[in-house]
Amino acid sequence: MGLVMPDFGLFFWMLISFSILLYILKRFAWGPILSALSDRERSIEEALKSAENAKEEMLNLQSGNEKILKKAILEREKIVKEARELKETIINEARHEASIEANKVMEHAKAAIDRERAAAVSEIKSLIANFSVDIAEKILKEKLADDSRQKELIQNYIDQINLN
Repeated sequence: MGLVMPDFGLFFWMLISFSILLYILKRFAWGPILSALSDRERSIEEALKSAENAKEEMLNLQSGNEKILKKAILEREKIVKEARELKETIINEARHEASIEANKVMEHAKAAIDRERAAAVSEIKSLIANFSVDIAEKILKEKLADDSRQKELIQNYIDQINLN
């Protein structure tokens, strides 16, 4: 039975050597192993927290990017709308100014035409008067070339004056 049940001396030395081994392991092995495991656990937890924070930050950035994109799209639409309105305003102003300028040109043209017409009518009247005087002069020269006819014409004028 010696093999199954050890002697007290063997048991005592085994207990002492086991205690020394436990003390050495606890002092030099388990402390650093447990602290390394504890440090590893903390670093894993920190990595998970930082990954979670990074994920949340990425989601925030992504939503921020979407907000910025929406703002940019709205701003672009606003700028395009303002540009269209400005274009329409400029075109309408240009049309209005062109209309006013065309009316002024038309009025000046009408005034010039009226002046030219009046000058032409005045010139025609002057020419007609000159022609009339020339014709009357020729007719009178022809009629008054003879003395007897002159006396007869004078007598007719006198008779007409007395009758009136």
